[in-house]
Amino acid sequence: MATNRGFARPYWVALRYMVVATVVLGIVYPVAILGVGQLALPAQANGSVVTVDGAPVGSSLIGQSFTDADGNALPQWFQSRPSAAGYDGGASVGSNYGPENEDFIAEIEARKAAIAESDGVSEADIPVDALTTSGSGLDPHISPAYADEQVARVAQARGLDQAAVQGLVDRFVQGRDLGYLGEPTVNVLQLNVALSQLGR
Repeated sequence: MATNRGFARPYWVALRYMVVATVVLGIVYPVAILGVGQLALPAQANGSVVTVDGAPVGSSLIGQSFTDADGNALPQWFQSRPSAAGYDGGASVGSNYGPENEDFIAEIEARKAAIAESDGVSEADIPVDALTTSGSGLDPHISPAYADEQVARVAQARGLDQAAVQGLVDRFVQGRDLGYLGEPTVNVLQLNVALSQLGR
């Protein structure tokens, strides 16, 4: 009997440890982290949802399309960076094209021609983030240069003063993280939400 008891003891210890670990790591810890998130950073903990008149219109963390049903850019909105993921939050992916890939080059040229025509700018003046997708395909930001390049088109399409639209863009430029990491950016969804309120 003593031998059987000694044989079973490690299994009993392992079972108790599994139960305790499951409760602590599977229930107590997640609930505690959820509580801290809801108290300290509720907007971020709930997906950084952007609302208009109380209705959700997207997340400030995920890029989205401002195009018609045929995929044509709507001139009254600032356009996002192109997306290899189709702006699908469940399908984050980059194009994985190399710089010499013929399909990649053709896509760049097509985007360049379309933007030059819609925005009335020289192809040489189009910022690189207007032409290339991000690594995730879901980047919600564009460069201030790309936002500035779209100001004239947006102002004309909406019948707004160009200086007012430019001032709005300037207000939404986010500086480098911690003052030195990365580059300044503009969140397209937040900018377009503010744009929709301009002149109300």
